[in-house]
Amino acid sequence: MAEFTWDAIDRKAVDTARVLAADSVEAAGNGHPGTAMSLAPVAHLLFQKVMRRDPSDSTWIGRDRFILSAGHASILQYVQFYLHGYGLELEDLQHLRKWGSKTPGHPEYGHTDGVEITTGPLGQGLASAVGFGYAQRFERGLFDPETADGESPFDHFTYVIAGDGDMQEGVTNEAASLAGRQQLGRLVVFYDSNQISIEDDTDIAFSEDVAARYEALGWHVQHVDWKKTGEYSEDVEELYRAVEAAKAETTKPSLIVLKTIIGWPSPTKQNSGKIHGSALGADELKGLKEVLGFDADKTFHVDPEVLEYTRGAIAKGQEQHAEWNKTFDAWAAANPEKKAMLDRINAGELPEGLEEALPVFSTEKAVSTRAASGKVINAIAPLMPEFWGGSADLAESNLTTIEGAKSFGPAEASTKTWSTDPYGRVLHFGIREHAMGSILSGIVLHGNTRPFGGTFLIFSDYMRPAVRLAALMKAPAIYVWTHDSIALGEDGPTHQPIEQLTALRAIPGLDVVRPADANEVSYAWLEMLKHKDRPAGIALSRQNLPVFERGEGDASGDTLASAKNVAKGAYVLAEAPNGTPDVILIATGSEVQIAVDAREQLKGEGINARVVSAPSLEWFFEQSESYREQVLPKAVTARVSVEAGIAMSWRDIVGDKGRSVSIEHFGASADYQRLFAEFGFTTEHVVAAAKESIAAS
Repeated sequence: MAEFTWDAIDRKAVDTARVLAADSVEAAGNGHPGTAMSLAPVAHLLFQKVMRRDPSDSTWIGRDRFILSAGHASILQYVQFYLHGYGLELEDLQHLRKWGSKTPGHPEYGHTDGVEITTGPLGQGLASAVGFGYAQRFERGLFDPETADGESPFDHFTYVIAGDGDMQEGVTNEAASLAGRQQLGRLVVFYDSNQISIEDDTDIAFSEDVAARYEALGWHVQHVDWKKTGEYSEDVEELYRAVEAAKAETTKPSLIVLKTIIGWPSPTKQNSGKIHGSALGADELKGLKEVLGFDADKTFHVDPEVLEYTRGAIAKGQEQHAEWNKTFDAWAAANPEKKAMLDRINAGELPEGLEEALPVFSTEKAVSTRAASGKVINAIAPLMPEFWGGSADLAESNLTTIEGAKSFGPAEASTKTWSTDPYGRVLHFGIREHAMGSILSGIVLHGNTRPFGGTFLIFSDYMRPAVRLAALMKAPAIYVWTHDSIALGEDGPTHQPIEQLTALRAIPGLDVVRPADANEVSYAWLEMLKHKDRPAGIALSRQNLPVFERGEGDASGDTLASAKNVAKGAYVLAEAPNGTPDVILIATGSEVQIAVDAREQLKGEGINARVVSAPSLEWFFEQSESYREQVLPKAVTARVSVEAGIAMSWRDIVGDKGRSVSIEHFGASADYQRLFAEFGFTTEHVVAAAKESIAAS
């Protein structure tokens, strides 16, 4: 263990951090000062003496990652960013939680330099940190699998600060179970067990032995109790020894249970809910400063010697970075092909020949879009080594397995069905959809790989908090959601998605993609991979669908348009027979075939219908106004949407005179042909809706 020192200047820096946190929340008028005050020694230890980070380069791939899962204590992180030279200054602390500031109420990825992930909804930071651990190991296997542990430029740690609230949220247990199974030895979590939340003593609702639970989940658990003697003593050296022991344990993730007093050393509000989520107040703040030996009349005061000391982290980090560069350059010289791959990935480029490698599906055989997706995944995988993923225990249904690839996991995790390798490409999340969503976000934010994860569309509900955060962070995870409508059939209404497509479309920044046939699937995957600034979910059918016979370009006469048009989000699949539509039929997924059939029937009755395939409304609304007018001319007010879900998404598209063929109630258990007939997803129903809309127009 490296020699540990904790001098008077360290103690003064810690006390300065406490006072700055209290001053900042007081200036804001609201916030969460208590945890920031009591964990100031932990944060200082990490930023000054433990983590390998370069404050002048927050994107350095060799850095240790820091995740504040207890995101309400954002000022804890902001103060350390200020003290250690990450670009924040006193003015930023003075504007905590204010409009336009770099110090929002919770840490926001992409907003404040150095923040690795958006945290706030409790549990998400810790759960996503497991994804960081996944990504670190997979990245190492991708680029440098042979180097001894600890000697690779791709070896680094992920440190997490979590609290009682994180431990109460179920998603952390899901993710922690996976972390233990995966033996993520480079994941170190500090559990601030202060046993206080907004409703005060957590014992009112939370009395379990968290340490025993994590031991059962396969974690290396240590205890550091600053209250054990009856007198509160911040034994930072003991904590440092625990960190070093955690780093030495390479076969288990580590949990350090730290017993603290929230708000220490606030004179009267420490160890109470009063200091968890509100400002101290003038008298209490004055008392805090007096206890610590600070001038009670000064606010946001930092002794120059403290700032000089803490900002020594800049030179230290740059020195560490320079040493790392030597290792990295040696690796690059010895691995030119892998270095070229890393450069391509860092540049955000897809490999050459990817579009040409996409499967082209024959019209001779109907294919479910989930089956087509499985073929596309396996066409992409050989060209994109950074592409990996799996399913929440539904691989055979989601068809997300990269064929011939090992499963990601320690050797002892192998089963008679799956052969594991620590650097495998096939992910198994178990029946943990929420953790899967969080882990995918962590993998994406860690960088240098591109993950996907699958489940049924109905269970996107279990993922929604993580999906929403991915959209907020612009993290390009890909979700494979199969069994996309009542057409999954006999499993019945609990498994049949009704409102899910609309609910997902309501998330800003999430692309929802529902291809109409197998060839649309190919180009949908290509377009999702091109987007680096947002997550996407692809909704896929269980049942087989016809593969349309298409032309090479746009629709003309009775020739259907090329599937390449998927990139536009919505396109004219089949033009009106005379080129001028009397009505426009807009459909997604399996219902596009019904719209095509309705066009033929209407044609026989002298009614000219245009069919628009709309795999992604988000992509469509990104197109130019002139293109959107071409596809959906305002002059044509007779419109019919056809989608086996609620119609809410379509109201603004079809307008007052339009009609929606939809389902506004739960489904039933039967074969899909019967369900479609009973619930009106038929050619005849679409034809009738078209005539109604024409009459209304």
